[in-house]
Formats: sequence, structure tokens, C-alpha cells
Amino acid sequence: MYQLVRAILFLLPPETAHHFSMQAIRLLCSVKFGRSLLKRKFFVRNVALNKNIAGLSFKNIVGLGAGFDKNAKYLRELECLGFGFVEIGTVTPLPQKGNDKPRLFRLPKDKALINRMGFNNDGVKTIAARLMKWQEKNSRLTTHDSRLIIGGNIGKNKITPNEDAWKDYEICFKELHPYVDYFVVNVSSPNTPGLRELQEKDSLRKILVNLQQLNSTLRHAQGDKPILLKIAPDLTQEQIDDVIDLALEIKLDGLVATNTTINREGLTTHNSQLTAIGPGGLSGLPLKQRSTEIVKYICEKTKGKIPVIASGGVFTGADAKEKLDAGASLVQVWTGFIYEGPGIVKTIMKQLNNLKT
Repeated sequence: MYQLVRAILFLLPPETAHHFSMQAIRLLCSVKFGRSLLKRKFFVRNVALNKNIAGLSFKNIVGLGAGFDKNAKYLRELECLGFGFVEIGTVTPLPQKGNDKPRLFRLPKDKALINRMGFNNDGVKTIAARLMKWQEKNSRLTTHDSRLIIGGNIGKNKITPNEDAWKDYEICFKELHPYVDYFVVNVSSPNTPGLRELQEKDSLRKILVNLQQLNSTLRHAQGDKPILLKIAPDLTQEQIDDVIDLALEIKLDGLVATNTTINREGLTTHNSQLTAIGPGGLSGLPLKQRSTEIVKYICEKTKGKIPVIASGGVFTGADAKEKLDAGASLVQVWTGFIYEGPGIVKTIMKQLNNLKT
């Protein structure tokens, strides 16, 4: 059924299709019958699927990566589709329009996307207010083990110079701290000029240690919030080692591996089309192998001391198992959600269960 729906959606520009499909799901979720219908079809009900990581209880291992629900507008809808956790953002201190359109492109032959969104979002204050309303409404309706875990992916504004980037991360951290369950520091998007330079060890230390100190200060009022770092798949071996060394040194709560890649090698899509599309981060199936390699390397080198959320090329239960076998604790989908549709969480969990038996 979704193959037909996808064929129709793929006739629309990607951002238009995204908005249309999520608004349609929102309309369905606006009535109790619609929510019940979605949950019956897509929600995964099995306490055996719960996973405890960094003090958080995830109702299942499949989450939605940052960039899909940038502004925390569709949490109810995504929860109905069975996601165990949703990462909102990337959130910046000030609102941003992002890069000029078109900025999101499909590569159907490769089951991939290229984006250069540029951290378009409503700004941290608006998003924090939205999350506060979500928290107030849902705290009465869910138990600790059944609630949707929300991650806050944070970044810097485009106009902020790198030497002041730590201030942007601090602002976002303080504003979102009462309302998200964990944080992901995004210094690895290829779509904000100079951002990836912050992946150097000294720059990372300044940002992460400051956030850890803030975490300790806010602990008494709101509890510790795990802090994770999202890394690029294009890092060199030496850079990955630097990240691992720093993560172990400062006792970072986890890593997300990986963000999108600027690599275009091995694609089926014709070079003329890639040239016409231009720069941006590639996600989807072509990223699967590299992502898994990095996950495995991190987990082996740290002997599993640092939890890893695997992101990159997860479409099926077999893809998820590959990440878990490499040492990942959780997996995230994004491009897979676009290509496989709203049933992706249930499908992955069902296939994972079959692969275990």
C-alpha cells in the first residue's frame, strides 16, 4: 500500500511531500479514533523490547533521527507510529530559515537523500515552549516505561563564529534542559559553513566540558541529562581516535554514529544529476557500510564503555541487526522512514524478532 502512496508523494518536491504527509497524519491523530487506528496498525506493544541506556528507559530500540521533526511539531504523530524515541532539531538559539530552496533531493536508484537544509528551525525559545506544552499534557497520561523519549539535537547559528560556538550550545542546553531526556551535540553537519571544524579535539573539549558543568549545576532541579556527540562518517582514523579518547577522558554519555556524508563514491545515480544537485549531506543506503564500520570500531576500541546510537542506512530488521551486532545500543532511521513508510518501526522490530529465532 505504501509503495503506491510513495509513488504519489515522490511526484511532489521533497519538502512539500514531507509537509503534506505529516499534516495528513496530524489530521488523523486529531481525533481519538484516528490515533487508535494508527496505534493498532503501527504501534509496537512488547515490554520485552524495552532498553535501558544512560539511565533512560526506551520502549524499543528504533528512534527517529534529527532533522525530520526539527521543531517538535509532530511528537504525538510519531509516537503513534511506534518510535521508541525521537530526536528533535537541530535547534539553534535564534530562528533560522536555512539555506535556499531547493535543498532536499531524492536519489531513488540509491535509496538515498541529499540535503543541505542548513539548520532551519524556529529557534530554541519557541521549541522549548512547544516541548513544555507536550510535557505538561503527557506527564499525566504515560508511565515511565511507556513514554516517548525525546532527544534534543543542538547546534550553532550560521552567523555565530566558531570561537563563540560554545555559547550557542550553552544557550540551547539551558533552554531545553527541563524538556528533553538527552542531548546530542551536532558539530558534524556539512551544511553549516565551518561547523565540522568543531570536531577537532580542543574545540570539542571546550563545548562538551562546559555542557557537563552546566549539567551538574542543573542536576538538583531537573536531574542529569545524558550528553551525546554526533560525528561525521568522513572523519579520518586519527580524528575518530581523538573523539574516542576525549569521550573516555571526560566520561561522555554516548556517541551518535553517524551524520550524513559528503562522499559520492559508488552511487548509481548519474554524475550529471549529482552535479545538478550540488553540495549537501548524503544519507540512506549508501551510508550503511561506513556507518557500521565506525560503530564497530568505536565499540571495539572502547570495549563497549561508550553507548552508541547507530544512524545510517537502516531500512530493515537486517540492517538494524547489523548495527546491533557491531555494538550499537539503539538505532535511528530517517531516510529509511521516507522510503519504507510509516510501518518501518513495526517492520524492523518484527524482522529483528524473527532473526533472533
